[in-house]
Amino acid sequence: MPEPTVVLDFDGTIALGHGPVLAYARHVAAATHDPGLVEAVEQALTRLGEGQGAYRDAYDAVRQVATSRGAPEALHGPAYLASREELGTPDAPVHGPVGLERFLAQLGRRAGLVLATNAPETGVDRVLTQLGAADHLTERHFSIGKPDGLVTVISRHLSRGPVLAVGDIWAYDLAPAAEVGADTALVGPTAYSPDLAPTMRGATLADLYGAITSWAATAVPGRTTPAGAAHPHGKA
Repeated sequence: MPEPTVVLDFDGTIALGHGPVLAYARHVAAATHDPGLVEAVEQALTRLGEGQGAYRDAYDAVRQVATSRGAPEALHGPAYLASREELGTPDAPVHGPVGLERFLAQLGRRAGLVLATNAPETGVDRVLTQLGAADHLTERHFSIGKPDGLVTVISRHLSRGPVLAVGDIWAYDLAPAAEVGADTALVGPTAYSPDLAPTMRGATLADLYGAITSWAATAVPGRTTPAGAAHPHGKA
């Protein structure tokens, strides 16, 4: 029988908070001797959270702000990689959506769970362990080159059954999935943008626990929900 699969993004979807982004900004600031850069990035992140500013995501906000202040493009790669070494440490803290571990444990009874991210592997396992997600996201893809690289992952799982892609950047995390026939769940600052049309949307992943669980339970017609697979909030 076909098996549903949920493909989840990492930064901005599972790993929340500006700790890693500010670490990236600090490394750029140190390399350019620009003490005002971090404050300028914090202001940009505030605008991003309010749905303002032409930033794709928080990392793009750092890049744009730094570039506008004269930071050479060649500095960004090393600064970003240095920040990923600190991922999940006090220098680059993250937190997960409330109830993530329980949600993934129960969702995993209904669907395959896959991590697909443009980020390198550095530091991600540490964060997944901290968030209680490591035992549930056993298939993991790093540096996949979204948007194009996501199509390969999505298409392979579509050959086995329905797929739901979950992420915070429509053009990178969801549009490629929708184009090949997957359902989509958009979270984050752009979730309620009127010009986007995901299958479901929410301010955070936690807002979609019920909807995603219901999708997994009904995506394959006639599929029986495993015994004991309760709703993540305790409802049937």
